[in-house]
Amino acid sequence: MVVFYHTVNRMTSQPFSAVDTMKNISQILVIEDEAANREAIALLLGNAGYQVTTAETGEKALEILSKTPFEVILTDLFLPGVSGIEILKRVKEQWPFTNVILITGKGSAESAVEAMKEGAFDYITKPLHFEKLQVIIAKALEKSQLVAENLYLRQQLRGKYRFDNIIGNSLPMQYVFSRMEKILNTDSTILILGESGTGKELVAKAIHYNGHRREKPFVAINCGAIPAELLESELFGHVRGAFTGAVSDKAGKFQQAHQGTIFLDEIGTMPLHLQMKLLRVLQEQEVEKVGSSKKIKLDVRVISATNCNLEEEVEQGRFRADLYYRLNVIPIALPPLRERREDIALLARHFLQKTCTEMKRPIVSITPGAMTCLENYHWPGNVRELENVIERTVTLTDGAAIGKSDLPANISGSSCEDEEPQISCPRLTESGLDMPQVIAGIERCLIKSAMELSGGVKARAADLLNIKRTTLVEKIKRLDL
Repeated sequence: MVVFYHTVNRMTSQPFSAVDTMKNISQILVIEDEAANREAIALLLGNAGYQVTTAETGEKALEILSKTPFEVILTDLFLPGVSGIEILKRVKEQWPFTNVILITGKGSAESAVEAMKEGAFDYITKPLHFEKLQVIIAKALEKSQLVAENLYLRQQLRGKYRFDNIIGNSLPMQYVFSRMEKILNTDSTILILGESGTGKELVAKAIHYNGHRREKPFVAINCGAIPAELLESELFGHVRGAFTGAVSDKAGKFQQAHQGTIFLDEIGTMPLHLQMKLLRVLQEQEVEKVGSSKKIKLDVRVISATNCNLEEEVEQGRFRADLYYRLNVIPIALPPLRERREDIALLARHFLQKTCTEMKRPIVSITPGAMTCLENYHWPGNVRELENVIERTVTLTDGAAIGKSDLPANISGSSCEDEEPQISCPRLTESGLDMPQVIAGIERCLIKSAMELSGGVKARAADLLNIKRTTLVEKIKRLDL
């Protein structure tokens, strides 16, 4: 028989302080075969602010669970028919985020240990101390809330870093997407190459959050932003007393990324002495903290990125050849924005909608003239620069549309004064002219212009000229372009 140390009146007058914060989400199922005990527990928990459902048998409890979700289940260990341990096993299989608390007798220590191994959140012995029970329930609810929040944040991250959130319809970007899809569920080391602002970290996160390590950590570190004397400790961790200021043990980024992904940005800036240690970590899949000789086994996928030419760095002796080959298992080269100009309009509209939504203002548009300026600009800062330009322009524009005059001077200058190429018509005289030669000159001029606008992509250039790609290729050969 269950005995409580405190009366109902005392508990209703002074409920546990954590309960108020959990009132709106606390659904508890109480499973107890003795009616008096079941009613007493339900009354006390109900008066303490919880929403309580009761079941007299394990079978009845499973029927209720099939229809209603619960955050916490409080069940007697010994029940007729389906026991508390069996309920625990079923719950962990079908409702893994529900926490189970078991009620057991003082002489059932072995059963309690078995229950903890099966995944019980905690257990409490008879006679029940209600204040202790409330503390256990409050902790269980806090864990449920943290798990739910963590799950929600991970879902948001996966949504944020979906492939379709990386904007691009151009052939270079389609090649990037194709390669990303092939390597999602592998553990191969990846090297992302590209100029600053092309979205290297965005691609790294998309690979992680769409792959089989998505539930594990994604840890990023910019190797070029940390002084060389601190980078070793940041990457590999240190033990207390390893150097001045090391007042406690610290886990490095590799250890934090265990079973997940580590993203090493600007890998080309890493000092040579650390390159050797990094190579050893990649080869042995283990790390040594600074000041320690103990080896820590790791399971980490490594994605690195750089905006420099590592092959040239190897030739100049500034980067180890063996580390380069270890990192460059699967390369992904991100094209600069000037080489995928057909994506500029897509990106501009995406950033326009994003900025207007964040600023809580009506969506503005971009005039054809302004869009031509954006498409003709060379974008040394790539996608990041385009995003900043759109944000700045939306902030400073009062009208319903962004025109050429609203753009920065370096973009709205000579590059887009003539939005359509002007072709002069040769003057025909009585002496006549060589018409095929003139037409060939016009074709040559138009094809050169289309190839420049398309960043050298023949399919896009053919679309601009409204001809087939095969026709364009034939004309390029015939005109010796």
